[in-house]
Amino acid sequence: MASLRDIKTRINSTQKTKQITKAMQMVSASKMSKAELNAKAFVPYSEKIQEVVTHIANSGEDAEHPMLKAREVKKTAYFVITSDRGLAGAFNSSILRAVYRTINENHTSPDEYVVIAVGRIGRDFCKKRGIPVINEIIGVSDQPNFADIKDLTSETVQLYIDEEIDELVIFYNHYVSAISQEVTKKKLLPLTDLTDNSTTNATSMYEFEPNQQEILNVLLPQYAESLIYGALLDSKASEHASRMTAMQSATDNANELIDDLSLQYNRARQAAITQEITEIVGGAAAQE
Repeated sequence: MASLRDIKTRINSTQKTKQITKAMQMVSASKMSKAELNAKAFVPYSEKIQEVVTHIANSGEDAEHPMLKAREVKKTAYFVITSDRGLAGAFNSSILRAVYRTINENHTSPDEYVVIAVGRIGRDFCKKRGIPVINEIIGVSDQPNFADIKDLTSETVQLYIDEEIDELVIFYNHYVSAISQEVTKKKLLPLTDLTDNSTTNATSMYEFEPNQQEILNVLLPQYAESLIYGALLDSKASEHASRMTAMQSATDNANELIDDLSLQYNRARQAAITQEITEIVGGAAAQE
């Protein structure tokens, strides 16, 4: 049985760990609130640019763009969003399992796919397994601005325009609530799902200057980049929520362990006192 000193040492060390996890939980809760607001604030812009692009693409004019045309898929790019740090529950592992499973199911050669990694965890995972990573970015802010990933998004979109890749698929965690995040796989390019479901005639809403083709040439890359940025904001909210939940669980486990150790300590202390009393009584009886 462990000595009183050993049990007391474990209680003290667990209490210190609990203080750390509790502080990390509070920090993550604060970051999650800000990240959730950022993700929600971006939605109106994303919806509006999608509406404009959809109207132009379905206007019946001769406006065309490589991003709107599907072609034979010879090489697929996977845009994978993970975090730079761990201690976030299943946030990273669930994404990486989905990516690894997709690659194994759809490809037989590394020449058929590439990975664009956001986050140190995803980058290291791919490199350790020989998965080709052609671009990466680490150290993204907890509250990212578009400028933080502008170069990466524009380079990624340009890969498709230049026909270096034939398909772009993104993997990220979609924020549902503070306790729920969903692994999301979405095909970003080509943009073949721009269906106009509105009942209003686009030409009655917009006047295009200089012409629809030139506007499409500018807006389509911006739209694709906005989809990537929106996924990053969504992923950041999910990351903070997952880390907050993981640290809350760790704090609860620490509390349970402290309670168990305290019970052991009290029992051991009581046994030690009882033993001392027994020895005193036995010694006194021996002297009579």
